[in-house]
Amino acid sequence: MNAVVTTPHPQMPPERTLAELTGSGWTSKTIKQEIRDNFTRMLSSGEELYPGIVGYEDTVIPEINLALLAGHDMLFLGEKGQAKSRIMRMLTRFLDEWIPYIDHPELPVHEDPSLPISSLGKRLVATHDPEDIKIGWWHRSQRYAERLSPGTKFADIIGEIDPAKLTGGVSMSAEEALSFGLIPRMHRGIFAMNELPELDELVQVGLFNILEERDVQIRGYPIQFELDVFILFSANPATYNRSGKVIPQLKDRIGSIIQTHYPSERDQGIAILQQEVGSDLEGDYPVSVPYFMYQIVEEITVQARKSKYIDHASGVSARFSLANFRTLVASARQRGIIHGEKPAVPRISDFGHLYSSSLGKLELDLMGTHQMSESQVLDATVAEAIKVVFSEYVEEHGLGEIAEIFRGGVRVEVSDMLPSSDYAERLASVPPAWEKAFEVNASENEAIRASCVEFVLAGLYAMEKISRSSRHGKIQYEV
Repeated sequence: MNAVVTTPHPQMPPERTLAELTGSGWTSKTIKQEIRDNFTRMLSSGEELYPGIVGYEDTVIPEINLALLAGHDMLFLGEKGQAKSRIMRMLTRFLDEWIPYIDHPELPVHEDPSLPISSLGKRLVATHDPEDIKIGWWHRSQRYAERLSPGTKFADIIGEIDPAKLTGGVSMSAEEALSFGLIPRMHRGIFAMNELPELDELVQVGLFNILEERDVQIRGYPIQFELDVFILFSANPATYNRSGKVIPQLKDRIGSIIQTHYPSERDQGIAILQQEVGSDLEGDYPVSVPYFMYQIVEEITVQARKSKYIDHASGVSARFSLANFRTLVASARQRGIIHGEKPAVPRISDFGHLYSSSLGKLELDLMGTHQMSESQVLDATVAEAIKVVFSEYVEEHGLGEIAEIFRGGVRVEVSDMLPSSDYAERLASVPPAWEKAFEVNASENEAIRASCVEFVLAGLYAMEKISRSSRHGKIQYEV
């Protein structure tokens, strides 16, 4: 499995033989010692430890830090979309950039030159001159592997007896007869198993043996193979805590359980959203998003997590917000392309396209839906989110006064494909009270003002100040 690097990386250490490595003063470390040393150095220097992780500063991160210092294998316990996999992958930043290994094509793992664990590796070091033992370098980006539990077999992650080797005369109980799975091949690396409770019980027993003895046991043959692996797990609380899903012996060997959670504040969710969107808003047809639209998108997710119609055990992922936001951006960008609006600005009418990005991401609570469809639950959730956010703006800007305009018989029609200039024309004869709507996101840009108008109209409707009718994608607001 050892990949021989033929083109030297510019930052790769220069040593190419065991003699050179020994002369350089390099010393061997276990992977947990290596992680602890690098983590300690970064912590003491004040470096950012987990870039891009928002909302866990006072809860999750302190527990991870302690687990790393304690040298514990970890289980990340939380619902979907709580950055469990992201954090696990991020732990590679605490590895050395390069570690040396014995460069031999027949070795089953990346052997530590000072402490080989395979029979062949031990023989090479014992019988060959250090000048003749080649050294390769393994980059930290390659020292992480993960697996999703459903469908995973014992042979996939632990190993299996290789029939071809038995045919060649190798004893079944010999190390050489084994074909190693993913965990042994990650010797001196990090292995992560996602959705642990879905793992077959036989495979859990194999993992228990690795956590307990750090060796490999296949088909009842104990092979003394001192693995050095940092093992991580993830699980959903609803299944992990269910009796019989995870064998007690395995639970007992996991050093630390790190409990994750959804953002405790809406602004944290928005920060995550803005971070993930990155450069999506740029390009030939840029999109500018008013802050109240960010608030509504994230509030939809907040309301979905509170909804009695949605299964709380399943959770509502952060990917729900991101998918919905990208749909809004796409709808606005399409309008911008057609009408030549730069930048394009998302509006409330763009929420009419959220079915494509939302349905399938919400799991209904069949006991609480009262025969409501997923689309109806989504509509109710969006309406509640608009009402919550709009109420905050009413308090700040006094937007409720605009409702009085409609009592004079004013009707306003909006649509996701209506040019922004049309909004200005339709409001030209409307009383000055409308100017309060534009205080929401101060701008003279027609597209932003159109978005503000739709926000106010949808908010007034959500608060039952005005009525609404919809036909062929067009929405009309009136008393």
